Amino acid sequence: MRIMLFLATNIAVLVLVSIIFNLLGLEGILAANGVDLNLGALLIFCALFGFGGSLISLLLSKWMAKRSTGAAVIDQPRNREERWLLDTVRELAQSAGIGMPEVAIFHSEAANAFATGWNRNNALVAVSSGLLKRFSPEEARAVMAHEIGHVANGDMVTLTLIQGVVNTFVLFFARIIGHTVDRVVFKTERGYGIGYFVVTIVAQIVLSILASMIVFWFSRWREYRADAASAGLTSNAAMIGALQRLRAEQGLPQDLPGELTAFGISEQMKQGMSRLFSSHPPLEDRIRALQR
Repeated sequence: MRIMLFLATNIAVLVLVSIIFNLLGLEGILAANGVDLNLGALLIFCALFGFGGSLISLLLSKWMAKRSTGAAVIDQPRNREERWLLDTVRELAQSAGIGMPEVAIFHSEAANAFATGWNRNNALVAVSSGLLKRFSPEEARAVMAHEIGHVANGDMVTLTLIQGVVNTFVLFFARIIGHTVDRVVFKTERGYGIGYFVVTIVAQIVLSILASMIVFWFSRWREYRADAASAGLTSNAAMIGALQRLRAEQGLPQDLPGELTAFGISEQMKQGMSRLFSSHPPLEDRIRALQR
């Protein structure tokens, strides 16, 4: 199913861009202004690099997570806490119909957890030492169920595909903008001038920032799904209790590395436009969703 989704996404992008350019007559406009880009070849090139980068990140996600957080995978439990954690994750994974993920603990006083990995049957679920220390067993179990929900829903793979589409469009349109400015404004007739490289880099940065809103929107939406999955694996009351505990700890530092923010459970309270760049919806909204 994931392979079919991947192929369908790529085909949809290629077809959609071709239709838009044909309907708007942009190929003729660009050619009339001396812009002789091979749009088909450029789109394929951008798709290869856009999806290639996101897929490589996905394949390296477990390794990067362990390295950046210092998470220690539990191979043989050394105490009752680690034994309880392994047994809990195993039970939840079986209930969710996925393979047993690696289970790890990373040192952090902030209550946090994340799940990552390229395969729903070969994932990593990690929890902070602070969460295990202060959360009740029912609350900690609900948090683990939330992360298992992310894995069972295939969120990591889907997020990678969306990021690949975003990367493709950013690379594609940044180069069209750079090429157009170089030909039309700077009148470069052969090869590329400095204007192309400068404009392309600036356009790529701006487009990346704007396009990231799509990725963040999906990240927020999948949090509700993972909350619902946790409620199904445990109970509404347990997941609401875990979210309320997180809300009570808002004053604690959330020191999960930036590249793992999308996989964590910490809330990012944003106001106005900045909320569009938040990876998580407000805890109050998530609690109300569960209550409904």
